[in-house]
Amino acid sequence: MTGERRALIIANGEYDNPGLSALRSPAADAEALAEVLADRAVSEFDVQVVRDETAHVIAGRVEDLFADSAPDDVLLVHFSCHGLKSESGELFFAARNTRPERLASTAVPADFVQRCMRMSRSRSIVLLLDCCYGGAFSQGVAVRATGEANVLDAFPGGGFGGRGRAVITASNSIEYAFEGDQLADDHARPSVFTSALVDGLRTGDADRDEDGWIALSELYDYLFDSVRERNPNQTPSRDIEMQGELYLARSRRRRIKPSPVPADLRAASEDPNMFTRLGAVTELQRRLTSENLSVAIGAHEVLTTMAQTDIRHIAEAAELARAEARVRAESEVVRFGEVVRGTRPVARVRLAGPPIARACHFASSHSWLRVTEDADGAEISLELSELGAFDGRITVTGPTGEVVVRVEGQVVAEPAPVPPSRPEPAPKPAPPVEIPETTVVEPVRPVEAAPKFEPFAVAASVLAFAAAVYLLPISLALSRSMEDFFEDGGWTVVPLGIFAIAAGIMMFLPATRRLAGPGALCGLALLSAIPSGPVLLVLTDGCLLAGAVCALISVRRDRSFRLGLGKPRGGLAIAALVAGAAGTAGLVAEAVELLDYSSSRADEAAIYLVVSVVLLIGTLLGVLLRPVAFGIAFLGGVAGGGIVMACVLSYAMPSSSSVTGAGWWIALGAVLALAVVTGFAAREVKS
Repeated sequence: MTGERRALIIANGEYDNPGLSALRSPAADAEALAEVLADRAVSEFDVQVVRDETAHVIAGRVEDLFADSAPDDVLLVHFSCHGLKSESGELFFAARNTRPERLASTAVPADFVQRCMRMSRSRSIVLLLDCCYGGAFSQGVAVRATGEANVLDAFPGGGFGGRGRAVITASNSIEYAFEGDQLADDHARPSVFTSALVDGLRTGDADRDEDGWIALSELYDYLFDSVRERNPNQTPSRDIEMQGELYLARSRRRRIKPSPVPADLRAASEDPNMFTRLGAVTELQRRLTSENLSVAIGAHEVLTTMAQTDIRHIAEAAELARAEARVRAESEVVRFGEVVRGTRPVARVRLAGPPIARACHFASSHSWLRVTEDADGAEISLELSELGAFDGRITVTGPTGEVVVRVEGQVVAEPAPVPPSRPEPAPKPAPPVEIPETTVVEPVRPVEAAPKFEPFAVAASVLAFAAAVYLLPISLALSRSMEDFFEDGGWTVVPLGIFAIAAGIMMFLPATRRLAGPGALCGLALLSAIPSGPVLLVLTDGCLLAGAVCALISVRRDRSFRLGLGKPRGGLAIAALVAGAAGTAGLVAEAVELLDYSSSRADEAAIYLVVSVVLLIGTLLGVLLRPVAFGIAFLGGVAGGGIVMACVLSYAMPSSSSVTGAGWWIALGAVLALAVVTGFAAREVKS
């Protein structure tokens, strides 16, 4: 469908006539529903809200919506107001200026809305009615309405001409009484219907078949169950005539279909040899951490079978592998502390583990506990008005299990402002007295645990610093004077020293030692460790390689994420690939030039070719590696190593007696461009 998605929300809670009591819910209903319908991640409607307007304004907006529509447009209208029934049985929607004894001229007739729907060109129209219905009587008649207000009778399906129309009502039989022309005050109640509607769309709970889409039929089933659960005396009704299914929103509740494990791995998991089955557990554990959730679920199913049916030794290994993918939150208790009434504090629940352990949905135990899911977990907010302690639960459910997160705290009244005191004469100077500061209690957010001491990260940092320190005697050995320092190539080791020190610092700092430090050190070691210069550089190269190995071990020991590969995204990734390809082409051209110049320079040409291949591989890895922060840092290290190799190849090659050709300049420009692209990518990720 290529048409527009447009929604009109009509919320009337304030009324001029004293006979119509004010409703507390429509304003809040309109705000919450407009927010979720306009959310690009959920429904992406173009939403208009009409709040507490007169009857002629509402009628004009309704007519405009239906008249200015195309066949492929999806139109949604939501009424939240009093619904009134005249003595002749006609249904009306109350507006701000409505008078119960003059409904025909001061309210919006349901028949008018039906005519607008029937004349619309749109083939997909949804009308949601969150209203109470009853009899309206003239002033002075003290009776109660009898019989049901059959709301759907005002919108008969036969009048739709077979086109796609749907009417869903909060109830078809709830009435309230007029005594004289006074409407009973006990109907100024919060809306169960719209609250369930918003929750079903926002959380994705209305996606009953978990196919990633919320169909209109699924939404009604969810509303029926939710409303009946909260209020057994209220039964939503529907009249739906649709050709095919109408999908109103997306959801994150997409059921993950397991991908069968390869036949040889399945055979290994059932092999009579226990050591073969142990090997299968190791491979299944690796697949369990895959970013492809179908692959991970398939591995989880096989591991579950082995944990339940195999011998004790194999079962324990399989259960240990499954435990890495269980659903778990970084904190199982969120303590808000003291919350001032009327505020809306926010905290986060972060999930840990591989991707399959974070593919979860959240359900709250109370309506005042709102949950908004995102890629890393969920944001929770409170909407409390009653004083006292509160205690709620958030159930996190995923394909590998579930966990319950407690939410607790206490709602307190807002402290009264302290009136300013009268100015008094300045006292005599006195010794300064320490005055305790007033503590302002704010919502407590889950605090991330301090980074644990990681010996391999420290070892990697020390080795990077050692590589940089060892470059000093190399520089002195190559250059006995300042003039020799520039002419004999002693300065070529300076960039390597700078980059090694930078990588060592990143491995030392807690903020960068988990991803950025290991990525930068591994990328630098990938190119810098290629034998291409003086023999004195061997120890430096060894330190860098050993540091990179230690960095990878520290990453492997961190169970909160797993290294993997993903698709390149965005223009910066393409720019990095172009720069890497250009550098590779330049080095290959230089190798060809050396071979054309002299066959004796084949060794130099081979080194140029090796560097070009490694540069291309490093660029590809930097663009594909996930997490993104590790990949960008790795790309930066590759760019730094490329700069180092450009310097070394230009001046430190044993037989480099001639001036390098155009290919070398192309390669140098390309790695510099790669460094610039990496900087922009890092800035984008940080922002």
